Amino acid sequence: MRVMIVDDEELARALLREYLAAHADIELVAECANGFDAVKAIAELAPDLVFLDVQMPRLDGFEVVELAGRKTRYVFVTAFDQYALRAFEVHAIDYLLKPFSQQRFDQALAHARTSAGQAGLDAVMAETALRAKPLERVLIRDGARVHVVAAGAIAYIEAQDDYVRISADGKSYLKNQSLSDLESQLDPACFVRVHRSYLLNLAFISRIEPGRDSHTAVLADATRIPVSRGGYQKIRKLMG
Repeated sequence: MRVMIVDDEELARALLREYLAAHADIELVAECANGFDAVKAIAELAPDLVFLDVQMPRLDGFEVVELAGRKTRYVFVTAFDQYALRAFEVHAIDYLLKPFSQQRFDQALAHARTSAGQAGLDAVMAETALRAKPLERVLIRDGARVHVVAAGAIAYIEAQDDYVRISADGKSYLKNQSLSDLESQLDPACFVRVHRSYLLNLAFISRIEPGRDSHTAVLADATRIPVSRGGYQKIRKLMG
């Protein structure tokens, strides 16, 4: 099995190397100390398994999975239990909570060998019911480039077939993701589905103009967004 380690702490990487050394059939193909290097290495080396930290500089572990793809299998390694359910939502094999023993590590490796991720999920579900916080930033892949857009800078998101068009800081970005998927990840106190094709950040609304059967949200830059009856009720409820 070809394995990669991604962690910004040298001591954490050293411990994983030590635990991996007990398994003669494991080949350690790379180590990375940040998310950007990890995405590049996963694309170039195509490891079978990645031991992946969650909190890292530049890109966190979940952003690495989003950009690198899920063909590679992942075991999340972190000191924080609040990411456990989100880890299994992206189909992680297991979730190692620091500090962990050689025995617990070997168990995670066994899950990876058999793809028995459900065993790890059951264990974590018994320990935690905490859910992930809303996205604070959105990643958009543009060829070899990656744009990192702060969620608070997004004025609105428009559905366009299999993509969404994200408007932020006067720029537009296309992202291969559904509007419903992004809606579920962003803060519902800030982002409202005002129309079947539009997700709107309330902070950017300048005024609401009434119409015969619907309304129009006028943003600070004069952009006009259609608002359905149901969307208008949502806005009224949230904005008091």
